[in-house]
Amino acid sequence: MTRFAFTVEFDGRPFMGWQRQAHGPSVQQAMEDAIFAVTGERAVIHAAGRTDAGVHGLAMRCHADVEKDMPPFRLMEAVNARLRPHPVAVLACEAVPDDWHARFSCVGRSYVYRIVNRRAPLTWESGLAWRVIQPLDEKAMQEAAQVLVGLHDFTTFRSAHCQSTSPIKTLDRLDVERAGDRIAIHAAARSFLHHQVRSMVGCLAMVGMGRWSATDMQRALEARDRAALALNAPPDGLYFVRADYPA
Repeated sequence: MTRFAFTVEFDGRPFMGWQRQAHGPSVQQAMEDAIFAVTGERAVIHAAGRTDAGVHGLAMRCHADVEKDMPPFRLMEAVNARLRPHPVAVLACEAVPDDWHARFSCVGRSYVYRIVNRRAPLTWESGLAWRVIQPLDEKAMQEAAQVLVGLHDFTTFRSAHCQSTSPIKTLDRLDVERAGDRIAIHAAARSFLHHQVRSMVGCLAMVGMGRWSATDMQRALEARDRAALALNAPPDGLYFVRADYPA
């Protein structure tokens, strides 16, 4: 039995999310079915995180235990061949120690949220970014974002369906960057609550529109009440960027 770690890229539009679902396709199911087609084994994929329906992945880390003796590169090539036509690709594959775990060994997770700030409709980026037609002040958004950095009770920014045992998280980074009509919001933490990034982005958009201020963001955080949330951004612009592990 060999434990293989995979780095996976995927377009989340056709899926109900990463985790296998009874009511629709998932990235996990696509990966597990591809591994079965290659090895004849019903291996279970464990991932660094879960993503909602419509959320994308640039480099999701996951692992599976496989009995068949295969070099990592050959397994990667074979799995990629079986993943077609799903918009999922294995970017890297390696053998790892038996005690390495994609989720429990992970010490940091990073996301980016992409906004296209223009009036014109999206064409090829439809479903791949959030179009906001109102002009956004990225400097005000950056200032308000810093209110959320650090150790806080993020109940306001937590989905009612979140399964985490505690709403207290440490947000290591929340930065807003603009390039032309593109705004990227970078978030990093050891772990996130369900809908936390989308909820933070929605409130930052309200700040960018001039409807909220950094003070309003502080009040929402201190309220520890989901009812204090201004807006939950759509999944379209959210991407899982990176999972970090000890050296």
